[in-house]
Amino acid sequence: MTGPDFRSRAALARHVADTLAFYHPRGVDPTGGFYHYYRDDGTIYDARTRHLVSSTRFVVSFAWAWRHDSDPRWDAALRHGLDFLRAAHRHPESGGYAWTLRWDGGRAVPLDATNRCYGLAFVLLAHAHAALAGVESARDHLHETFALMERRFWEPAAGLYADEATADWSVLSPYRGQNANMHACEAMLAAWEATREPRYLERAATLAERVTVGQAALSGGLVWEHYHQDWSVDWEYNRHDRMNIFRPWGHQTGHLAEWAKLLLTLDRHRPADWLLPRAAELFEAAVTRGWDAEHGGLVYGFGPDGAWCDDDKYFWVQAEALAAAALLGARTGESRWWDWYDRIWAYAWAWFVDRRRGGWYRILRRDNRKVSDEKSPAGKVDYHTMGACREAMDVVP
Repeated sequence: MTGPDFRSRAALARHVADTLAFYHPRGVDPTGGFYHYYRDDGTIYDARTRHLVSSTRFVVSFAWAWRHDSDPRWDAALRHGLDFLRAAHRHPESGGYAWTLRWDGGRAVPLDATNRCYGLAFVLLAHAHAALAGVESARDHLHETFALMERRFWEPAAGLYADEATADWSVLSPYRGQNANMHACEAMLAAWEATREPRYLERAATLAERVTVGQAALSGGLVWEHYHQDWSVDWEYNRHDRMNIFRPWGHQTGHLAEWAKLLLTLDRHRPADWLLPRAAELFEAAVTRGWDAEHGGLVYGFGPDGAWCDDDKYFWVQAEALAAAALLGARTGESRWWDWYDRIWAYAWAWFVDRRRGGWYRILRRDNRKVSDEKSPAGKVDYHTMGACREAMDVVP
């Protein structure tokens, strides 16, 4: 199927605009924040439940839009989302952020007040992008969030963040994971871009080296997801919960590609000889082991033996691979990376992109049948897809 030329900045910009049109203005709740649950046709099927990941990703997406488009509606949406993040999700005494809450008549009732480093990483990312978009108060809240992560989750001996604590911070879970650290790295890079304070770039570099080199050395050279309290590999965690949205078992194809993207972003700001080769290795592993030669697309994950443990296709996996391929192609000038960029786009355009209503479908079976008509439940928001387009727009030839 022939689609747009996504090596064109104009085509990428149109795709971002089409995606944003699915969420705005229908997604704005005038009483506070945004609606988080959408079906394929745009119907909102849960108007009250709010998830920290969606709340923050909306802020990031509208900050991007405001910086690149300068339409006042994006600035209004950005500030609307920031206000909700602070007023509804944040606990004024503990400083923590509710993972999920019920929003009813202007009142927030926490459903899950567990403090998660993953969530704080996105709070940091949201404030960093808001600061880049010109929201002055966001800079102070960025620093505040970083200080909270340092105080509650940072483990100096490991050079990594712990994962989860109770609402009152009294109990720290023994679980350790790479996912929170990956998104913390992403947030630190954005914080560096927003503030130019060296501590954020140094922290991003530490996280990148510890996960993609130090921890990866414990699992055959590729990134594993789960660890024990002492940061030894936990091979069994969630082995029988293959569709866990935040803690899936196995080597995650999308996370290998996402780390490749982050290593190349780090290399742009703080060059080091190991970053490009490692990024290429991780991306090569993702597409070599994860590409479905029969039906197209990248599968979700594979086990230590290389066998697929989940052959579903997730939207964000394709998007992160697109971004990484573009950055590798621009950085090296090698056509093989651009070939992967074109191949993944052709697949995504054929199967994932809703060309009539906007946005991407969330999950497809191996044969590309949709899993459900839930296009965007909590956690999705097409932040990955629009972000991939933004990354590519900066580097396409």
